[in-house]
Amino acid sequence: MPLPPNKHQLRTEATRRKLLNSARRVFAREGFEAARIEDIAAGTGFTRGAFYAHFKSKEDVFFALLEQQVKEHVQNIRALLEPCSSVEERVEAMRDYYLARIADRQWVMLVLEYKLFAVRHPNLRAKLAQKHRQIRSSLDLDVMPGMLPAKLQASSEYEQLRTALEATLSGLVLEHAYDPKRISGEQVVSVLRRVFNMLIGCA
Repeated sequence: MPLPPNKHQLRTEATRRKLLNSARRVFAREGFEAARIEDIAAGTGFTRGAFYAHFKSKEDVFFALLEQQVKEHVQNIRALLEPCSSVEERVEAMRDYYLARIADRQWVMLVLEYKLFAVRHPNLRAKLAQKHRQIRSSLDLDVMPGMLPAKLQASSEYEQLRTALEATLSGLVLEHAYDPKRISGEQVVSVLRRVFNMLIGCA
């Protein structure tokens, strides 16, 4: 059995976790491109040196946040799907989970900010997009064999549907944040439900 972490390892992990939480707050407040490493470090009471002891750059800390987020999604979806006894129940559980993601507007906006940053820097875009794909595919495509509806178990179909659902979610969250009088929170939920049902092929 692996040895339990020692005090140094526990302190290191605690520092890294604090930096991740601070980065998420600073990214959400300032936007990804405008965020400064000094502010991320200061949000934890640490220095730039402490930041660089754990992360190479802002992009590196974003990918750490992304990996953390994807792992949480996998755990949550597994917990939702395991008790389901039929495909219909699994589809309904996945739809409810998809709609519930509206509540984490901060994360949706952060991903949008990051993608805009990548698009504005063509020399980085391909590398950043590839890293993004690697993190997602390594963690959430094959962790639930047999639990997803058949339509979602084919990787190419799964990726297309997921991209369409993510784009719809991101666009509607942005429109609601920008002008809630144009589209209310209730309308966002209604549209997302209809899009999910149409793409997944359920009533």
